[in-house]
Amino acid sequence: MHHQKFRTRDEVKQVIFEYIEVFYNRERLHSANDYLSPKDYEELQKMA
Repeated sequence: MHHQKFRTRDEVKQVIFEYIEVFYNRERLHSANDYLSPKDYEELQKMA
């Protein structure tokens, strides 16, 4: 997102939404998941 130019406010909203929902929420560590990312936690649950 840095140094990126946007034409509309909706374009900015879409990029921010994608970052939060697609990248950040799937990669960040969660204390409720023993400090694993949701992706890693789901993989661990599949193996159990």
